[in-house]
Amino acid sequence: MSITHPISGFQSKAAITAIGSYVPDGVITNGDLEKLVDTDHEWIVRRTGIVTRHRAAPDQFTSHLAVAAVQDLLNRYPTPAADIDAVIVATTTPDMPFPSVASQVQRAFGMTRALAVDVNAACAGFVTGLQMANGLLMTGAYRKVLVIGAETLTKITDYSDRATCILFGDGAGAVLVEAAEQGEFLSSFATTDGAGGNQVYVTGLADVWNGLPLEGDGKLVQNGREVYKWAVSTIPDGVRKLTSDAGYTPQELDWFVPHSANLRMIEAICERLELPADKSLESVVDNGNTSAASIPLALDAGVRNGKLKPGQLVALFGFGSGLTQAGLLVRWTA
Repeated sequence: MSITHPISGFQSKAAITAIGSYVPDGVITNGDLEKLVDTDHEWIVRRTGIVTRHRAAPDQFTSHLAVAAVQDLLNRYPTPAADIDAVIVATTTPDMPFPSVASQVQRAFGMTRALAVDVNAACAGFVTGLQMANGLLMTGAYRKVLVIGAETLTKITDYSDRATCILFGDGAGAVLVEAAEQGEFLSSFATTDGAGGNQVYVTGLADVWNGLPLEGDGKLVQNGREVYKWAVSTIPDGVRKLTSDAGYTPQELDWFVPHSANLRMIEAICERLELPADKSLESVVDNGNTSAASIPLALDAGVRNGKLKPGQLVALFGFGSGLTQAGLLVRWTA
């Protein structure tokens, strides 16, 4: 039986039942970055809140991080891997264009009957993956779906660019989404403004995008000031829509879990929502901006430190390159 929310009409047949995470051993401190570019620890913390980020080893790629996060999940919440029938990996930094990272996760755990697909929605990717998982479960053909956010952003970071190299780190988080009689996904929100795609990008096959020359040589390029303005001016309205569609207000949330791009950005969004900043869960201080991995890393930190508990009302809200937003209101069950 699927649950239809009486206000929004949104249907859910999904509940998050397990979670795991992984960050690589390598660490980049603010002191390390002082040796590369004209910056210092105090300036970085004042502007971003970031203290450290994790960095994958040269022979460690996104699939390795994803597999490690899933292994952590299975260790903590014993589940036969063979019972998992879909794997969705949200990433902007796959090991290679194809095969998919998801297929490598499937291979690692012998999920012989699993659909495997990668999703590229940048920093909104993990929430997008959860929305897709709910859709798969609604068909009745799937019962257990792994949703993973995994990134190795340090491999595409330009460490000569003072404005961006201080931001990004590597990591992965995974959740198991299972079919449930009482669907615990309460409302969903998504929107995209493709006209802003030139504010955050990585160059690829194209030399020109919508008539604009692309620079970056395969490295991440970001107009941080414009992205900050866009996020702070638009995300609060998206969160209000997400909560109101399920009959709530932002003030009724137990936890707000936005994409951890920048601690100051999170604080500004919370202020506009009239939500205390200490009601947000973040992963940016210790991990930097990990794009699609930032929300599951924040969730798992909340579980591990005892803040996030079953039954709590949680708003997940990803936003980033595209420019894309994706929100999901859930009753936490893991």
